Amino acid sequence: MNLTGLLAGLGLPALLIVAGMVVIENGLLFPFLPGDSLIFASVLLAGSLQISWLWIVALAAVSAIGGAELGFTIGRRFGRRWFRPDARILKSRYLDEADAFFHRYGPPAIVLARFVPIVRTYISPAMGASSVRRRTFSLWNAIGGISWALLLGVAGVFLGRIPFVAANIEWIALGVVVVSVLPIAVTALRRRHSNKANTP
Repeated sequence: MNLTGLLAGLGLPALLIVAGMVVIENGLLFPFLPGDSLIFASVLLAGSLQISWLWIVALAAVSAIGGAELGFTIGRRFGRRWFRPDARILKSRYLDEADAFFHRYGPPAIVLARFVPIVRTYISPAMGASSVRRRTFSLWNAIGGISWALLLGVAGVFLGRIPFVAANIEWIALGVVVVSVLPIAVTALRRRHSNKANTP
């Protein structure tokens, strides 16, 4: 595994690929892309890409905000018609969970959801399908996107100064991906166990 060489070899197009994945994760209802992990890894490898980490943060923020706005538009235009209880990806349960998350925390939930796997994907269409005003959503969406990208950027910069991290960037990046996906796997296993327990 040579993540440093791969990103350095691709150069700036590598960041465009990462940005595209962030947009898809936040706007096109595909929750299984580790966008936060990719941004974190890109910041760690900013030197190899010969670009300032601030540009990576800015690109991540714009991609996250734009993707969420796209998701909101999809929710406002199509509502819940695309979601079904038995769907493989577009499960109506995900929208219900995003709705409950919003009702529990209010508008700041749009910011908090950015840091929660799966919820950050479906919170935008859920808000679009609800009575939330676009202006309210856009304000909190911008705050959430900037906060999320900046936090990942600062974490990457400070951790990159640690000799052990700098010498094991590829493995650290892989670890971040695993940690990001782990909550999804744990939630899926719990639901599966719960369904088996409730089956007569």
